[in-house]
Amino acid sequence: MPIPSPATSVPEDVIAVEQALTRITYLATRARWHDRLMSHAGLPLDRAAVAILRHLAETDPLRPGMLAVRLSVEASHVTRQLRQLEKSGLVVRFPDPEDRRAQLIQLTEAGRAAIGRVRDVGRLGMSLALADWAPDDLRQLAVLFHRLVDDFVAHAEMAVDVPVDGPGDVWVEGGPSGA
Repeated sequence: MPIPSPATSVPEDVIAVEQALTRITYLATRARWHDRLMSHAGLPLDRAAVAILRHLAETDPLRPGMLAVRLSVEASHVTRQLRQLEKSGLVVRFPDPEDRRAQLIQLTEAGRAAIGRVRDVGRLGMSLALADWAPDDLRQLAVLFHRLVDDFVAHAEMAVDVPVDGPGDVWVEGGPSGA
């Protein structure tokens, strides 16, 4: 299903959801929030390292290049982070049994413990923020968030038509291009 052009009208409720998600993303990714989270978890990890650890905790061992693709970052960025995480004893590399020239990465016990502490502290903060919510409201929010994520995942690979300003620029599938 193609995504409508920006000229297409978007329902006000969709705009409200987008604005709320933008605000949540901003609040959850602020440096100050991350520093507080790391302080409470007792870990000296930057945001990129936490993102890698979170992803590795939710997947089978994988190649660094695939991790970069899944995180939508450059492979060199992941390689640098993995080097530091390996030096810290939080991840380990080992030969890929299907191709001994390639390496797979996975969390160590220390890595699992570290991401467990990060999750525990984050969940405690979430629990405090939602303490006044009724249990039925929390259940409904969880159901709707899971549905939202599932729909985002289902549509993640969709082509997007993007209008571009300027002479010679054209609409192209996936983004701007000069003619």
